[in-house]
Amino acid sequence: MLLVIEQFLNGLQLGITLFLMSAGLTLVFGIMQVINLAHGSFYMIGAYVGATVAAYTGSFLLAVLAAVGAAAGVGCIVEMLVLRHLYARQHLDQVLATFGLIMFFNELIRIVWGRQPVFMNVPGALSQSIQLLPGLHYPTYRLAVIGIGLLVALLLWLMFAKTRIGMQIRAGSSNREMVGALGVNINLLYTLVFGLGALLAGLAGVMAGPILSVEPGMGESILILTFVVIVIGGIGSVRGAVAGALLVGMVDTLGRAFLPSILRTILAAATADSVAASLSSMAIYILMAAILVWKPRGLFPAHG
Repeated sequence: MLLVIEQFLNGLQLGITLFLMSAGLTLVFGIMQVINLAHGSFYMIGAYVGATVAAYTGSFLLAVLAAVGAAAGVGCIVEMLVLRHLYARQHLDQVLATFGLIMFFNELIRIVWGRQPVFMNVPGALSQSIQLLPGLHYPTYRLAVIGIGLLVALLLWLMFAKTRIGMQIRAGSSNREMVGALGVNINLLYTLVFGLGALLAGLAGVMAGPILSVEPGMGESILILTFVVIVIGGIGSVRGAVAGALLVGMVDTLGRAFLPSILRTILAAATADSVAASLSSMAIYILMAAILVWKPRGLFPAHG
């Protein structure tokens, strides 16, 4: 039972990281109608900048601030120099342009930091474990990641539901020309939205740094999971991003943890391990297919 709770928490932590990624990506697509394959690059930039600042200063807080600032800044520059010219173009043009950005950022990272992975230590204040139940100790850092993700989800909801800029962003997603005619600087608004999406990706990257190795191309693997989350939750929906991220995190983590032991009850150990490894890798895609059969537009589509 304790193992189930521990893996449940691991799934929640993965889900929170995926939410931070998918929230930014779904905002950009839902509001700006841009397919941004380079979103994982902002995740990578956040991880690298955070690891570097943490190594030089010893402060995890400074590392987080530097990481989100760098990711947001690079995101705003990319929007102004590249994506602003693609809004009226077909999605294929956006895909090709942002795929080119992936190659550019991966090579830039290799030039600046080299090809070897960079390691980031867990901050000292969060390096211990907390006893949640008798016999169950869970890393404080992973609990902090969960708490920060939930706080970000709450802040995003407050921003979009209760603030003037949230109202302008929602209006801009519905009718860009009308909002511009009412005196809103729509170009600046789109830059801010894209920068916010990049900031969330950078935050996910710097928080994943102490858990994963920081290496070139690390954004691509999580980008695939992020797209699965968005398709499951509903494109353009932050509420859908929350639901999809938690579902994917749980299915992926619990499947990898428990499928081998379940299959060993009916198959030989070697066969069970082989089949379980394949099934656990496929589980989130099977989940996505099942949900799309049930709800073709995802669990919580943004409109309609």
